[in-house]
Amino acid sequence: MEAQAKYRNIKGSERKMRLVVDTIRGKNVGQALAILKHTQRSAAHYVFKTLMSAVANWEQNSGIESGADSHGLYVKTAFVDGAGMLKRFQPAPHGRAHRIRKRSCHLTIIVDSKIPVEN
Repeated sequence: MEAQAKYRNIKGSERKMRLVVDTIRGKNVGQALAILKHTQRSAAHYVFKTLMSAVANWEQNSGIESGADSHGLYVKTAFVDGAGMLKRFQPAPHGRAHRIRKRSCHLTIIVDSKIPVEN
């Protein structure tokens, strides 16, 4: 049984978010949380929150409380998509303008159990 969590419109580029997401893909939930706690990138905070939400969704759907480690929960899929971009302009020399792109992204994490869960 799998569960997913989405975090939408995160401030920051998808390239920077993918660097963090690539480190936890396919790992056990316990390992992934430990990696995210000790990652210095600001994107790790958003990935940590989304992973905790996916685990909570799994617990709610399966009816099992705090059994993520005993049921072999792991990060099945994690991906980042680009979202809308805020476009601003900044004054430049000789009366020109430079475009500033403020990027955002969507994060999706799917967790699954290696051990079948009976309802």
